Amino acid sequence: MPGLIAPSDYSKEPPRHPSLQINAKEPFNAEPNRLALIASYVTPSDFFYKRNHGPIPIVEDIDRYCVVISGLVEHSKQLFMKDIRKLPKYNVTATLQCAGNRRTAMSKTRTVKGVGWDVSAIGNAVWGGAKLADVLELVGIPKLTRVTKFGGKHVEFVSIDKCKEENGGPYKASIPLSQAANPEADVLLAYEMNGELLNRDHGYPLRVIVPGVIGARSVKWLEAINIIAEECQGFFMQKDYKMFPPSVTWDNIDWSTRRPQMDFPVQCVICSLEDVSTIKPGKVKISGYAASGGGRGIERVDVSVDGGKTWMEASKSQKKGIHYIADDANSDKWAWVLFEITADILHSTEIIAKAVDSAANVQPEKVEDIWNLRGILNTSWHRVKVQASHSNL
Repeated sequence: MPGLIAPSDYSKEPPRHPSLQINAKEPFNAEPNRLALIASYVTPSDFFYKRNHGPIPIVEDIDRYCVVISGLVEHSKQLFMKDIRKLPKYNVTATLQCAGNRRTAMSKTRTVKGVGWDVSAIGNAVWGGAKLADVLELVGIPKLTRVTKFGGKHVEFVSIDKCKEENGGPYKASIPLSQAANPEADVLLAYEMNGELLNRDHGYPLRVIVPGVIGARSVKWLEAINIIAEECQGFFMQKDYKMFPPSVTWDNIDWSTRRPQMDFPVQCVICSLEDVSTIKPGKVKISGYAASGGGRGIERVDVSVDGGKTWMEASKSQKKGIHYIADDANSDKWAWVLFEITADILHSTEIIAKAVDSAANVQPEKVEDIWNLRGILNTSWHRVKVQASHSNL
């Protein structure tokens, strides 16, 4: 693509914050520590998890950079950044979460395949850009279209990012046209993150944001948009990011039996404590995040400080000074909530957190029940152990 190149090696990587926990160096995959993650409702780009499949692309000439829209449409179109910036700009607060978040914990049950992640492969940002529904109108696709007159039912996003899983070809993914052409779905072609231009790690100069859906569909470094009849046939849609039962192994897997994962399930994590923490007996603050996919809000976060025998309801918040109510007009429907509760803990114990979303979906109690060979969607009850010590810490 004019103006944008994908390096063949890792010699020109962007600078990163030194406190990040690096899970893989090439390609670079990293997450912040737990306390840094929940320090603010909006996650600074430095502390937003980095998920990559190859070397970070470089823009050589932003004026020459463009996205080509083609496929089952009346006429193809080249869009330059100046064209996208002419469209109405929207700011959407949305949480992105890697499907592999909490994979490391799942792998302790049985080995899984994939990059190890603790609990911070998630972040919440204010994304600025044009709605995809407005962009599609430029190639003759009206809002709320489900099928184009040429049979297009899916919108494929192709990255400049080259990856080994595609045999050196580009990373790609798709979403249904009915979602892409719906302004209420808030799918963006984003050029800003938290009021600043995207940085290279997060997709500069242009990326897709698909709120409420696993991060793998929010394609970075956008090169092309294709209107297609069937869903994308790329590796990460067809041979990855699918949810299988615990009985499926690498010997008997049949990828065609499962649909690509889209919405992420209800999730909740304690971030104020590590997996094992030593505390002074007394009042202990327990805080973290909860999120659900598909625009569903968080109805409740339950916390137990006695291993699940009894439960207390934590307080929830998003924006400062505004009372959070799930699915309320004043709440950010695509964003996480932060929760907090203070409890008296006098003895060593297990603390558990679990969330309920606005559709009354609950988290599974045991990770064993949702174990899958790729280690995705670990949304089991989050558990941390605390050891009470009277000595000076």
